[in-house]
Amino acid sequence: MKIKFGLYGSGWRAEFFLRVAKLLPGSFEIVGLVTRSDEKVARFTQEFGVRCYKTPEEMLTAASPDFVVVSIAASANVEVSLKLLGMGVPVLLETPPATSLESLIHFHKSLPAGAKIQVAEQYPFQPMHAARLAFVAGGKLGQIQHTQVSYSHGYHAVALIRQYLGVAYENAEITATAFPVNVVGGYTRAGEPTHEAILQKTQTIAVLKFSSGKTGIVNFEGDQHRSWVRSHIIQVKGDRGEIFNHQIKYLQNFNTPIETKLKRKTLGTDDNFEGVDLKGIQADGAWQYRNPHTGSRLVDDEIAIAHLLANMANYTKGGQPAYSLNQGLQDMYLSLLIDQAVKEGRAVVSETQAWCE
Repeated sequence: MKIKFGLYGSGWRAEFFLRVAKLLPGSFEIVGLVTRSDEKVARFTQEFGVRCYKTPEEMLTAASPDFVVVSIAASANVEVSLKLLGMGVPVLLETPPATSLESLIHFHKSLPAGAKIQVAEQYPFQPMHAARLAFVAGGKLGQIQHTQVSYSHGYHAVALIRQYLGVAYENAEITATAFPVNVVGGYTRAGEPTHEAILQKTQTIAVLKFSSGKTGIVNFEGDQHRSWVRSHIIQVKGDRGEIFNHQIKYLQNFNTPIETKLKRKTLGTDDNFEGVDLKGIQADGAWQYRNPHTGSRLVDDEIAIAHLLANMANYTKGGQPAYSLNQGLQDMYLSLLIDQAVKEGRAVVSETQAWCE
């Protein structure tokens, strides 16, 4: 059955949801979009065929979405989400859920009874991360004890660290430093550069020591995830092996080391005529990830969004959340503590918050 959802917001991130619905018309339909921008109304109506409204009340009167995706400025997330939840509307909220510890606490305290809300933290559901997590879950790396994430910023990096380590809400001691790094400007949200320019970015390195003894490192240079001349690092260490980016090493037994690789199986190359798409990711002689949307030509981030949309529909019917609000609150809380550790030049320690229950 087609999933019908509303969209509140019309910014850069909101367009990902529009593209997913357009590329998967048999699975998703946007029944309305809330925006005050007349320019966006004209463009979205023509490009995506979506009906636009000035207020959520207008949209909800005209349509009956299964849920509403909120993709707006982070500073307005709490107010808008609580308004929709108070109207009995389930919400899939773009990251981050709030921008300060005070607003995170207020958000959690103010949730209506029975509110249905998830956070659209897409990174753990991108195909390669999902494949790594599947391999970790298989147990061949043994007890996971350390991870380094040099992939994305702040709360996204924290989300990946928590997922790779299997850490829920345990407290952490955080030390962090930041320093300037120069780099030639590359691809941005606006597209390819029009001229060469040396830009100064901030490199942030943080160490999170969790109460279980597990550790995580955040290592990120501003805009690194879009740079043409910077690399990602994902390292996950267990006592019997590790993942380093696409490479996997583990012990079959104490004196039999195995090496394998996470390999993308891509359609449309050479004499393959199945389309241009990701079929899945294999390692160690097995599928670690299968793309459920082959034929749609979604990029990895959009595949993750499609997963979150499908899960949100299931969640509204009593299913388990893919990424709960509580998890999103914890990610942002630890990200704020990283910023605090940088600013104050000292170690800071997280405290158990109400959403950790």
